[in-house]
This record gives sequence, C-alpha cells and structure tokens, in this order.
Amino acid sequence: MLRVAVPNKGALAEKAAQMLREAGYRQRADPKDLVCPDEANDIEFFYLRPKDIATYVGSGDLDVGITGRDLLIDSGAPAEEVVDLAFGRATFRFAARPQDVADVQELGGHRIATAYPGLVERYLAELGVKADVIRLDGAVENAIRLGVADVVADVVETGATLRQAGLVVFGDPLLHSSAVLVRRGGAPEHPQAAQLLRRLHGVLVARRYVMLAYDVPAGLLDRASSLTPGIESPTVSPLHREGWVAVQAMVQRDDVHRIMDELYELGARAILVTNIHACRL
Repeated sequence: MLRVAVPNKGALAEKAAQMLREAGYRQRADPKDLVCPDEANDIEFFYLRPKDIATYVGSGDLDVGITGRDLLIDSGAPAEEVVDLAFGRATFRFAARPQDVADVQELGGHRIATAYPGLVERYLAELGVKADVIRLDGAVENAIRLGVADVVADVVETGATLRQAGLVVFGDPLLHSSAVLVRRGGAPEHPQAAQLLRRLHGVLVARRYVMLAYDVPAGLLDRASSLTPGIESPTVSPLHREGWVAVQAMVQRDDVHRIMDELYELGARAILVTNIHACRL
C-alpha cells in the first residue's frame, strides 16, 4: 500500500484534497481525521502539518507527499521534487527600509528575520553572503520596527503589507514556490506511486486543456488544423454534408476564445468547447 502525506489544514490542504479527488482518490470526510485509507486504490493518506511532510517523506516513513517547494527546501530533508502541481504559488523576497538595505550584496552582517531560515540560509550560502538569520513563526513585517532584525524575507504577493510597515522589496526573488509532489531521494519506484503520478499528470492536463470540436469545409482543413494541432494530431471525421468534415482537438484553455474566433473567420461552424475531466496521454 502506498503511504501519502497530505497537508492537514489551510489553502494548500484544500487544493491538494480537490486535486486528489479529481484524480479519483478518496479523501477524508471529517477534517479532524488524520488518516484516510483508500482500499480501492491501495493507498493511504496521512494528514500532517505542511512543514513536517518533507521530513516524513525524506526519512522513508511515508512514500510520497504533497507540500510546498519552499517547505521542502526549508526542511533540508533528503526528499526531492517529482512534479510541480501548479497551485499554491508564492514568491519569496527580501524587504527592508530603503535607507538601511537596498541590494542583496549589502546583506552581509545584517540580521534577517524569516519563518523559513533553511531556505534563506541556503540562498545566502549560494551567494557567499554571511548574515544572521533569525527564525520567527508567522508574520515578520514588524520585526524591523521592533528592533529584532534589519531585513525580512517573506512571501510577497502585492507588497501592500510590507509597504504598510514602511518596507520595500529589493533584489531578485529568493524562490518561486508552488505545491509539489515529493519523494525520498534515491528511493526505488513504488508501483502505486507511478499510478498516482500518472493520475496527477492527467488532472494537470485536464485543467490546462479543453476539447474543441468544429465543422469545416474539407478544403480548409489544413489551415484549420494549423490552428488546432492537438496533442498529437486532430481527429477528423467526414460529415453527411458533402465537402465538410468534423474536427476534434485539445487546445489550451487560455487560448480557446482566440482560436474559436480565428476558426470562425476561416469558415468553420458549429464550434463547441467541452471541459476535460480526466485524461491519460
């Protein structure tokens, strides 16, 4: 049986559970449950603090897990990223009062407050910069005002919270994070893990693509196909109406309206879009 670590609370937990349900796996009905067996798929889900998941997986106590890339790096556990799950995106940046620090190379000798000391220490080591990293749990925006630190390193979305504290971001992002599937480094392939990965890939593709169907004169098929090449090639079927064919192809969801407009201008008709709930490619 495959043992999978899943976040137990927060937005990361909700989106992970949603993705696993879309992949055909049973999830807990009660948020207080810590374990959810799925006998039909020979898999068992363990609900843990997101910060602990990489540690459990890296130790081999659990086979795979879903956590943030930031938490994986911060843990220092011997676990590795398998696939980016494309949710829970976050950007980590340095911030300080503009008169204090304005460049990453100026960080040497300063105090940096963060809830992710492992991540920050690794980043500084790669730059060859020596600074005092101070671990704080939760929000760090007030650390400078309270005299605990000179710089903060934290998740930045709009930067509004930092600006309210009189801080500005500087330098390149330390990390672009998102939810990832992780496994122990060097661990042998688990049969159910391979199946889990295929299913998650199927969900990722289904979220990115839609199925586009349309009718088009056969003489325009090559030009229409160039707009809808599909994953391998479009499916083409003759219509009862002489000289016309029906075409089906997967197209990226973000491009579908532009493609529909171009197909219509080309001469295609009966253009329909259908959501893809699951797939295997």
